[in-house]
Amino acid sequence: MNTLDQLKQFTVVVADTGDFNAMRAYAPRDATTNPSLILKAVQQDAYKPLFSETVAANRSLKVGEIVDRVLIRFGLEILKIVPGRVSTEVDARLSFDTQATIAKAHELIALYAAAGIDKSRVLIKIASTWEGIQAATVLEKEGIHCNLTLLFSAVQAAACAEGNITLISPFVGRIMDWYKKRDGKDFTAEEDPGVQSVRFIYTYFKHYGYKTEVMGASFRNIGEILALAGCDLLTISPDLLNQLQGMNDPVERKLLPPDAAAVAPFKLNTAEPAFRYALNNDAMATEKLAEGIRAFAVDAGKLEALISAA
Repeated sequence: MNTLDQLKQFTVVVADTGDFNAMRAYAPRDATTNPSLILKAVQQDAYKPLFSETVAANRSLKVGEIVDRVLIRFGLEILKIVPGRVSTEVDARLSFDTQATIAKAHELIALYAAAGIDKSRVLIKIASTWEGIQAATVLEKEGIHCNLTLLFSAVQAAACAEGNITLISPFVGRIMDWYKKRDGKDFTAEEDPGVQSVRFIYTYFKHYGYKTEVMGASFRNIGEILALAGCDLLTISPDLLNQLQGMNDPVERKLLPPDAAAVAPFKLNTAEPAFRYALNNDAMATEKLAEGIRAFAVDAGKLEALISAA
């Protein structure tokens, strides 16, 4: 049994891509996308006809509405391949507007519903700002499930858990990137600050009985992935999925629900003032959250420009 198949015994594997062919090759349960991945996909020859057809069919709409149709079209194709769920992202430029995020989520779910897809197969992907978490909390009460992305700190995770949000995506590799740049050193998998962050969040959730699922994301290497074997889900790029599929190394489960006798993690204060102060006090999380929102917003703009030029 190859390493990927062994990993699937402990963890739900999710494809982190907009490439349908990669999804077919690695048989993930779910798939997650973002504006950067969709932008990359629509520029590939294999997907240009899908993009052009979707734009042409919706030419009477505003550019922003056409973007939504492109995202949904990719989501629909993905759902033909994966048996589980697809994550579709709200425009990053709405990350600090709770009501606009809720409205956009309603629009995306309505488009899926019009195509015959039940909302149980869709995760609305939202940045883990205070405003984004509040939007997701409202949406979850309405039965719309969410995936909180760009998550870099324990307080973001705890606030999501308190809001009964379905899924969080802590960004392992981007956390490591920040510390590597600051400290000028490489880390072993066990030392990796991103790995340690996800392990803490997983233990915290299991200890306090939160139902929110933890999905490690943004991996830089195989070591980070294997160090989180046993996490609820891991979303992995095609390159790393390919490496795992080509390996036969044994996989040891690293994350287990903690023993009831273990020392309890300190309960975090998730009220708005405490949340904002804790996030502000974490330079890495503050910088990476802001950087991620800016990058996704830039790629959303590039997607709009491609549509305008089509």
